[in-house]
Amino acid sequence: MKFEAARQRVVEMSVLLADHGYFAATGGNLALRVDNDHIAVTPSATDYYQMSAADVCVLRLADLRKIDGDRTPSVETGMHAQLLRRRRDCMASIHTHQPAASALTLLSMPLAVTRRADCDLLGSQVLTVGYAPSGTRWLSGKLRRALRADVNAYLLRTHGAICCGSSPERTLQAIAALEALAIAYLRERIAAREASASLEQTVLRKLIAVLDAHPVQELIP
Repeated sequence: MKFEAARQRVVEMSVLLADHGYFAATGGNLALRVDNDHIAVTPSATDYYQMSAADVCVLRLADLRKIDGDRTPSVETGMHAQLLRRRRDCMASIHTHQPAASALTLLSMPLAVTRRADCDLLGSQVLTVGYAPSGTRWLSGKLRRALRADVNAYLLRTHGAICCGSSPERTLQAIAALEALAIAYLRERIAAREASASLEQTVLRKLIAVLDAHPVQELIP
């Protein structure tokens, strides 16, 4: 089996993301750069708790030709490939449907990143990518046009998020940092609305309570 260590790392990361609620069932996918020419990608429609290293697909980055792997690669492989081709400094990309960040995709607006620790992981801001159907060239093309060298996190309209990083560990940290940033932003927006809308205060307090009860679990201590 080619690139066994990298493929096993894909399995470990997928289980970690599922354990912490960032992946669910078969939802979510990731890619690792294994060398200058190849990536390892999660397989399509596979329960991450049942996935083995042999299921992980090894693809040639240039044309996505499959080199090894027992299953079909994720339908979002094109999106990961666009990112890793453009960002040669990045070793991993992760696409999730994480709750708070996914909620923010409905607003279709960029997020400023102000904390130094978050800037190191996410970049100076979180950019948005317009809607396109999942798994299409249309979507991967929209992401490609949005990519910037100083931005590591993107919100996909009505779809979820994708983050990249200089290592698998930093990419995992970026996913958690994005969710914490999204929760903080939503909480601030709800609190501002609560202060100016007395008739809706009860409902808004309940929304804040839901956000407060959704702690972000760090993926890398």
